[in-house]
Amino acid sequence: MQSRQEIGTQLSFALYGAANRMNRLHKPFLDPLGLTFPQYLVMLELYNGTPRSVGDIGHKLGMDTGTITPLLKRLESAGRIIRTRDRTDERRVLITLTDNG
Repeated sequence: MQSRQEIGTQLSFALYGAANRMNRLHKPFLDPLGLTFPQYLVMLELYNGTPRSVGDIGHKLGMDTGTITPLLKRLESAGRIIRTRDRTDERRVLITLTDNG
């Protein structure tokens, strides 16, 4: 009989493999747009409405701020989003799509 640890490892490996396959399946469609799969997920979330806070986007996508902030900086450098401080709470950064986004 397999131990729980072995079953958990097998499940983790299967999920890891599935996530990598999803990335590879999207790559031919995203490369011409200049987007990575995580950037694509952020853009999809932003299409639901902006402005959105960094924390809200991260929560929806299950990403912490250490992961999502560099991703947003790259999207901003590419001209797809604008990051601005919330006027009512300067601790919050709001994300808005550009026309290019």
